[in-house]
Parts: sequence; structure tokens; C-alpha cells
Amino acid sequence: MEKARTVGIAMDYSSTSKAALRWAGENLIREGDRVILIQVQPPQSDHTRKQLFEGSGSPLVPLEEFREINFSKQYGLTYDPEVHDILDTFSRAKGAKVVAKVYWGDPREKLIDAVEDLKLDSLVMGSRGLGAIKRVLLGSVSNHVVTNAPCPVTVVKGSKP
Repeated sequence: MEKARTVGIAMDYSSTSKAALRWAGENLIREGDRVILIQVQPPQSDHTRKQLFEGSGSPLVPLEEFREINFSKQYGLTYDPEVHDILDTFSRAKGAKVVAKVYWGDPREKLIDAVEDLKLDSLVMGSRGLGAIKRVLLGSVSNHVVTNAPCPVTVVKGSKP
């Protein structure tokens, strides 16, 4: 039997991050894996839990608690039943243990911190699909993470309209 892995999935509730979540469930997650849904809130956000956990990020939150609307409100997250359904499906089908963690700050830095803090074996994230000029001006979170993460990173591109 293969060793269970710890797989991080970056989630910002965009269509590409949901595509990355689906892709991970269909292609990467296997029985016994630990899946950590990583969400990064902007540094200027002001929610009740930020004051407690801004430096280290929230504690790991089990899927059952993550499903609750109050959890989303306390952390200033988007409550998205589609994401919960995807997580429920591969949690049951693959026997993966799913937890969530919230950070505050620059997503480029916080995703690298998450890889190291959580000892991820791999990270899956969506790509916003910025063009070359926007990527130079705005920077690319996925490019930064792929370049600097000490683990394999899979970037799932969204479909073009």
C-alpha cells in the first residue's frame, strides 16, 4: 500500500480554482490522502478570526465544520455549495480526509508558507489565465508558486470562453 500524501488545493472560489479542485479529485487524490483546502484572504480583510490567527493561519478545520455557513461568515469566506459537493464526493469516493485552512496576506507568499508549514507533498491551483502584459504588470500567483514552492505544483488552466 502506498503512503498517504498531503495534497494542498488553493481555493479562491473562481471557476479555475473549482476546475483545479475537480481535477485533483479526478486525477490525483487517492485513498487515504489528506486534502487541505487552502484559502488566502486579502490582508485588509477584517473578520473575527483574523485577529486570532493572522500570523499562523487558522487551525485545520474538518470538512464537517467547513460546511457550516457560520464558519464562512467567521472567516469572511464565500459559502459555495458547489465546492462542498465536490469535496464531499471525493472524500466519500476516495476515502480522503479533507480539512480547510485560511491565511491572510499576499497569496504568493501565503501559498509558499502553506507548502512549508503543512508539509505538502503537492499543491494544485487554478490559473487565472492572465495575458503576457497583465502578468508582467500584476504578477502571477501561479508562476510565483511554481517557481518557489519546494514541492510539485500542478496548475490547472480554465477553459477558454
